[in-house]
Amino acid sequence: MDKKYNDLSGYLKGIFGCRVQKISIDAGLTCPNRDGTISTQGCIYCNDRGSGTGAYANGFSVTEQLEKGKTALAKRYKAKKFIAYFQSFSNTYAPFEKLKKLYEEALAVEGIVGLSIGTRPDCVNEPILKLLQDYAKHYLIWIEYGLQSIHNSTLTMINRGHDFSCFRSAVEATKNRGINICAHVILGLPGENRNHMLETAKVLAVLGIDGIKIHLLYVVKGTRLEWLYREGNYKCLEQMEYVNLVCDLLERLPEDMVIHRLTGDPHPQELVAPDWSLKKVETLALIRDRLEQRDSWQGKFATVAYPFMPASGIPSIP
Repeated sequence: MDKKYNDLSGYLKGIFGCRVQKISIDAGLTCPNRDGTISTQGCIYCNDRGSGTGAYANGFSVTEQLEKGKTALAKRYKAKKFIAYFQSFSNTYAPFEKLKKLYEEALAVEGIVGLSIGTRPDCVNEPILKLLQDYAKHYLIWIEYGLQSIHNSTLTMINRGHDFSCFRSAVEATKNRGINICAHVILGLPGENRNHMLETAKVLAVLGIDGIKIHLLYVVKGTRLEWLYREGNYKCLEQMEYVNLVCDLLERLPEDMVIHRLTGDPHPQELVAPDWSLKKVETLALIRDRLEQRDSWQGKFATVAYPFMPASGIPSIP
């Protein structure tokens, strides 16, 4: 593999024959971990913007957000086609008709060739999956499930509000519909070491998902993680520590799995730590350099299959 890993940009260009960019949408939705259904506190790293841009609160419709994004990305990247990315909070968590209207408003915008829908594994149901399955006949459809870790003790600690079996059930319900599945994982979660993170990669490698988004855990203002950090109870990963962990994960993921992201994009005005997380271009370059130094690539140590998958859904990692 010339690029060392199967990045999203190359994958999209292979399908559409041109530069394709994702446009983030804030649809004004919420989350069961915020609205009181599960909790009102949310995950410990998430603030009240939920990775959103604030565009909905500022009165911008889905169409307006997409048109603005198209103009900017066409100018910056010479992009010709676009994916509407419903990003903030849980974008399958609303009444069916409301969601259908939002999705179809996005698909009606010229140049939009697909949807990428960020959500939680406990926020999908058969009507929504059937709707996305229908869209997938004519558009590229990705559903992005926030998992973060396969370890239930970690999920409890970060107040995720679901367990690994919930994620596995959502994946099984989504398969064989023409919908592409992306899993979100976070490196550097409290209480996790390298082995925990490698176990997450190894399990995801055999679940039949199509893509992964790897995030750095950074500390954002107004979160419980900020409180832990300021009290001295959480230490951020160092840059090279993170770089090596990303390489470790890539080596254990199937070579055809699409890598949607290798690090995050914190809002500078919200970031508490680490400062290096703002140096995205530098971090990506270090990851490529480190793979080169290792003479390594995505899938180098990928396991084809485990001999069995126990009822817990988490195999023993050799």
